[in-house]
Amino acid sequence: MENAEQRKAILRLLRKNARIPVAEIAARLELTPEEVEQTIAGMERDRLILGYLAIVNEDAADDREVRAIIEVEVQPRRESGFDDTAAALSRFPEVRSVYLVSGRYDLRLEVVGTSLQDVAHFVASRLASQEGVKATATHFLLKKYKEAGVLFHEEEEHERLKVVP
Repeated sequence: MENAEQRKAILRLLRKNARIPVAEIAARLELTPEEVEQTIAGMERDRLILGYLAIVNEDAADDREVRAIIEVEVQPRRESGFDDTAAALSRFPEVRSVYLVSGRYDLRLEVVGTSLQDVAHFVASRLASQEGVKATATHFLLKKYKEAGVLFHEEEEHERLKVVP
């Protein structure tokens, strides 16, 4: 298997399950465990793999967090465009994710707090006052149905009622 092809195949398996054992990856891809370990180490060294995350069912977790999607309109800077503002916003501990997006707003942030007021305070006092931030729109997340391809609520099978004339 070619190295680029090998990397893609390993990444595909790790995206589905970051805890898949090296031996299982090797068996599925017909590689040696050493080849898999070397490839993964190389991807980590090259910063292709930046970390491993658990997908958590927040409804079952003890530490309830309030999550919000915040859209941010930014005044781009001449030299760096949106990058400087995005980097500055990324440094806040409340900010989990930052994306440059198309549409009415320029950046999409995922923010966490301990309460609605906590997130609102962050937006009003820290986010809105940042240089380059022109406007924001906050959307509180109410329920999670799917994340990273994982469904959170199993669909119940419903028996169809029989229609009798």
